[in-house]
Amino acid sequence: MKNKNTQLKLLTILFLFFLLPCFSFSRLKENPNYRIKTIVIDPGHGGHDGATRGAIAREKDVALQVALKLGKRIESELKDVKVIYTRKTDIFVKLYERIDIANANNADLFISIHCNSMPRRAGNERVSGTETFVSGFHRLGEQEVAMRENASMLLEDNYEENYDFDPKDPESYIIFSLMKNQYRDQSIKLASFVQDQFSTSGRINRGVKEQGLAVLARAGMPAILTEIGFISNPSEERYMTSAEGQAEIVKNLTNAIKAYKNHVER
Repeated sequence: MKNKNTQLKLLTILFLFFLLPCFSFSRLKENPNYRIKTIVIDPGHGGHDGATRGAIAREKDVALQVALKLGKRIESELKDVKVIYTRKTDIFVKLYERIDIANANNADLFISIHCNSMPRRAGNERVSGTETFVSGFHRLGEQEVAMRENASMLLEDNYEENYDFDPKDPESYIIFSLMKNQYRDQSIKLASFVQDQFSTSGRINRGVKEQGLAVLARAGMPAILTEIGFISNPSEERYMTSAEGQAEIVKNLTNAIKAYKNHVER
C-alpha cells in the first residue's frame, strides 16, 4: 500500500510539474490591469526557533528588525500596497502557517528575510555576501540551505502530517525537489531584482538559487527567501545590526519591489 501511495504521489507531482508552467503567467495575461496590492513579509525563525547567532546578535532578531522597517517603507512609498507580516514580535510561527497567511490573503508577493551563517571553523568567518532563493529543483548534494531551513519543522507538532514530509527520508527530498510552484519565473525575476539592488550597495552577489525550501513550496504567488548577509561574518554582522546597514538593506529591497512592480504592471 505504501508503494502504491508513493507511486501515485510521484505521478501527481510529475503531472503538476509539466502542467503548471503552462499557467505561470495566466494571472497577468488574463488581467492586463493587474496591480500588486498585497505583500506578505516573513521575518525568518522566531521564538524558540532562533539558535543561529553571531557574536552580538541573533538571526531571528535581525530578520524581524529589517522586516518591520521594510514594511513601513513600503507603506510609505507604495501607498496602494498593503503589507502583512507573518510575525511582528519574537514568536514562533510554523512554516506552513507562514505561507498559509499569504495564500489566505491572496498576496501578490511573499518575501522571507533571513541571515546566512557558516559553521564555526577557520576561514568561515570571512564568507560574506547576499543570496536569494526561490522554490525549485536542486541536487541532493546541495541541501545545506534547504535542510537548515526545513529543520524548523522538527519543532512543530505533527510536522509529518502537515507536510507529508519525513526529513530522514531521502525520497521526501526528491518529492520536495519536484514541487515547483507555478510562479517560478516571476519568483526568479523578483529575486534577480533583489540581488541587483544589493550589488548597487557594493554587497557581494552570491546569486539567485533554487532550493526545496518548505516555507516557499506551497506559495500561490511569486515567493522568495533572501539571505541579507552572513551573521557568522563579524563585519557583515555589524553592518546588518547597524541603523545605517539596515536602512540600506531596506532601501535595496524596496527598490527591488518597485522594479518588479513596474515590470509586471507596465
